[in-house]
Amino acid sequence: MKNLTILLAFLMLSCTPKVQPGPVSAGDSTHPVIQTQSGKLRGATQDGIAIFKGIPFAAPPVGPFRWRPPQPVVAWDGVRDAVEFGPGCAQAGWGGAPGTIVKGSSEDCLYLNIWAPVGTKAKAKLPVMVWIHGGGFVGGSGAESETFGDQFAKQGVILVTINYRLGRLGFFAHPALNQEYPDEFKGNYGYMDQIAALKWVQGNITAVGGDPQNVTIFGFSAGGVSVHSLLTIPAAKGLFHKAICQSSGGRDGVLTGRPLNKENADRFYPVSAEMTGLNFAKKHGIEGRDASALAKLRALKVEDIVDGGQETDGQGGPRIYSGPILDGKLVVETAESAYKAGRQAKVPLMIGSNSAEIGGSFVNTAASKEALFTLFGALEGDAKAAYDPDGNKEFAEVITQFNSDWVWAEPARMTARAFLTIGKPVYSYQFSYVPPAMRERMKYGAGHGSEVAYVFNRLNTRRGIKETTPDDEKVGQLMNAYWVNFAKNGDPNRPELPQWPRYSVPQEQIMDIETSGQPVAKPDPRRARLDVILKSDQLRGRLQSRGI
Repeated sequence: MKNLTILLAFLMLSCTPKVQPGPVSAGDSTHPVIQTQSGKLRGATQDGIAIFKGIPFAAPPVGPFRWRPPQPVVAWDGVRDAVEFGPGCAQAGWGGAPGTIVKGSSEDCLYLNIWAPVGTKAKAKLPVMVWIHGGGFVGGSGAESETFGDQFAKQGVILVTINYRLGRLGFFAHPALNQEYPDEFKGNYGYMDQIAALKWVQGNITAVGGDPQNVTIFGFSAGGVSVHSLLTIPAAKGLFHKAICQSSGGRDGVLTGRPLNKENADRFYPVSAEMTGLNFAKKHGIEGRDASALAKLRALKVEDIVDGGQETDGQGGPRIYSGPILDGKLVVETAESAYKAGRQAKVPLMIGSNSAEIGGSFVNTAASKEALFTLFGALEGDAKAAYDPDGNKEFAEVITQFNSDWVWAEPARMTARAFLTIGKPVYSYQFSYVPPAMRERMKYGAGHGSEVAYVFNRLNTRRGIKETTPDDEKVGQLMNAYWVNFAKNGDPNRPELPQWPRYSVPQEQIMDIETSGQPVAKPDPRRARLDVILKSDQLRGRLQSRGI
């Protein structure tokens, strides 16, 4: 996922009736019952973990609620079963056939899930972690087996996973929407969903013994971009207290969200989100900018809306990514802008990326090392010295390193430095571990998303790997422990673990989970590469002019 550094949206989600949440009679030991502000929930237990699935945190965003902020949950009588996951948010899937959506996804999708230690008292005040899934803002869900929270709960941390609207259902603008409910925020409905879920946590997490004053948000890829957004939007203030960004970027200029209106477009946003919305409507034979046009848009089948979340710019140009929008009201500035001005949330940060996120022509179409280094202009020699000092690296290795640095590692370093500036502790990492069975295929390092199973210590869910080795198990236990400690204390360390130093300048010490699985604290080995990227304004201008 390219680094989309956008801000997020405001939402007031009220739940009725205003019942004080807390545990109620369990009925039996395998089906605990809790009281939330909207009603009672019956979950299930497994291996000492209480699990509550498919909890509604907002009303279904369907019919007249399509392209509206999340609406309050309708309270229910009796006890609602919470033993099955709710649907994921409607999505076409990668390479999905036109006019179809992924099985198990739906427009009715605003649900969250909880893993907590069995029998936790309401006053236990356990730390809470809220996971925001990746998927390029067009895929994924909070019910992916790789991100189940059992291993966190076993270490005394409550894990919450959430859904949020995706693609054109989650990020969409049209002039008719501005006329309807003019005081409501528009465009970034997926971000509004994330805030609604965090508000639900604030109001209800004590029911399973969670501490609403000790909430850590974390996510990878688009989920990590979302964390940047939550960090830099005033509307999210107070909803969380620590943050972890995994392969999340942080800078502007790489598929950064388009403005809502043409009036605030600039060279990075040549087409407004509203223009893209008009083009989409026109493709479906819907003209006009009034309530009639909006009614027709809401009457479209969900399969006709969810098509991978892209649309042409209407001017013969490239396809436009359907993602977060810089609307000027809800999303008022990019994360990079907020970081440079010190306007981000004042919380501890853990941030990092993987050693070989993605190869190929992800960032540019250079077909050789020479073509790539030429993009650095006057710093061409410095780029060669940083990326290929002996001149004998394969192009595939160089382009993979460049992609990983440009989109993820250098922006992460920028973000880390910004948090040092406001006096908050930062812990930086590089995940380089590759399982022995994958080292021939992943010979340049750890790919995009490969750390997630280790963070959750859910190694049996990894794709393409049938057996778990002792090294795998050690890395899974290590990563999960670091994340747990950070959620508890704002510091990943504890005495029995290899010491992870705080990030500082000029030392720039990171924790590198090396290819072998050995955790090594050391100066960032990518420093020369990141420096040449930072210095090369010519490179940045050339890539941004291409819409990268």
